[in-house]
Amino acid sequence: PRLTASAHRPVGIETMGWDALRTAAAGCTACKLCEGRKQVVFGTGSTRAQWLIVGEAPGEQEDLQGEPFVGKSGQLLDSMLRAIGLSRGDADPRQQVYIANTIKCRPPGNRNPQPDELAQCEAFLIRQLALLQPRIILAMGRFAVQSLLRSDEPVGRLRGRVHHYQGVPLIVTYHPAYLLRNPEDKARAWDDLCLAVETAKRAT
Repeated sequence: PRLTASAHRPVGIETMGWDALRTAAAGCTACKLCEGRKQVVFGTGSTRAQWLIVGEAPGEQEDLQGEPFVGKSGQLLDSMLRAIGLSRGDADPRQQVYIANTIKCRPPGNRNPQPDELAQCEAFLIRQLALLQPRIILAMGRFAVQSLLRSDEPVGRLRGRVHHYQGVPLIVTYHPAYLLRNPEDKARAWDDLCLAVETAKRAT
């Protein structure tokens, strides 16, 4: 893809298919995060999935493996998905999820993403969403939630109701890494998953 002279973000993202979009993300130099990444964490799962799960930013293991939600938080996410009959592995599209992050490159030292980094990367997520056309978005963690909803409210205040992002119903919940540190909130996360299931059914 051609690069703009200033931003160094590939142009034409809004018309790209999956392969071109992945290639464009891999070559993106729109923000300084490109300097320290091992690889771009583009996303994983079925491109026919009806659920889109959006996390925050890649950590060290995600950066090394090129996949979102690996390690203990990924194992917890898989357990949460199984509990509502979903999988990021091979399954019927109605049972599959696609997982992406708001940021495709790991911030150094796992620091929080900065507003300009989130802004530069959002075009990729918007195009992933347009290609996927999911019935429901599950946003996990404060930075994913606040970035998508343009809000500075904490997760605890935003969960429990249906929001929308790019016209798609969005449910807010805690990040699995947070739940590992705060297991007392797992019951609330279960409520969020149940709300997501009901919202997805209504979107059929």
